[in-house]
Amino acid sequence: MESVGERIVRLKEERNAVILAHNYCLPEVQDIADFVGDSLGLSRKATETDADVIVFCGVTFMAETAKILNPEKTVLLPDPAAICAMAQMCSPEQIIAARERNPGKEVVGYVNSTAACKAEMDVCCTSSNAIEIVSSLESSGAIFVPDRNLGTYAARSCPDKDVVVWNGFCPIHQSISVQQVAELKAAHPDAEVLAHPECRTEVLDMADVIGSTEKMLNHCRSSDKTEFIVLTEVGMGHRLEVNCPGKSIHFPRSAVCGAMKMATLETIAEVLENMSNPVELPAEVVERARRPVERMIGRS
Repeated sequence: MESVGERIVRLKEERNAVILAHNYCLPEVQDIADFVGDSLGLSRKATETDADVIVFCGVTFMAETAKILNPEKTVLLPDPAAICAMAQMCSPEQIIAARERNPGKEVVGYVNSTAACKAEMDVCCTSSNAIEIVSSLESSGAIFVPDRNLGTYAARSCPDKDVVVWNGFCPIHQSISVQQVAELKAAHPDAEVLAHPECRTEVLDMADVIGSTEKMLNHCRSSDKTEFIVLTEVGMGHRLEVNCPGKSIHFPRSAVCGAMKMATLETIAEVLENMSNPVELPAEVVERARRPVERMIGRS
């Protein structure tokens, strides 16, 4: 009898499909994916594939971004209920109003936002390139949406830019407290502390290294250290274990994103079988959102 994994492999070939998975997805989903990475890496990979079908294992804004970059391809989402809470903390209407209140400032939007919001931005960014994007703005200031923590982190690194920071946040990274980090450091005094810039400022101040999940991976892989406290979602643990054998990784107990765990082998097989849950966006939104997204990945 055909296993679910064998079914996925067969359907993937029949559909000429590629499976992309974020670092926070379930281990078995990461293992069956053709590419695993952070938001920037996945966005770039979506533009490089020759596949007709992209199965995007992550949250809805990620699949929407793939569709913006590949409007002619079919993009399938294993579970359309996998909604990023941060992406819901900002609306297109709010961005328009903020722009009116802050004339002359460019809107820099974290990729963790809806396609409709991206259509109102000047440029998108990821945690990998937020500082680079803000520092390279032609204007003297920015409206940074929707993540206040990443926006504050970028603003601190770009003192010559007047950055207005939105009041959104990732509930998972926001839940990581100074007390949790202090307890982890007390339990693992020799561990190096790596923090995602979606964490609170006071938590970032306790870190040895700040960066995206991809930067965390590269640092752990090349570091002489053998023990790390990693301040991000626990799904990153699987990729770190695969790529950094023999090293010990510790995560905060609160750092679990249910939305990122909604893609399963069963839902992947189902969408490939039925070509269900396709991402559909208005042509006008795709057209207007494409430039800020392409600027993010360095294509403009």
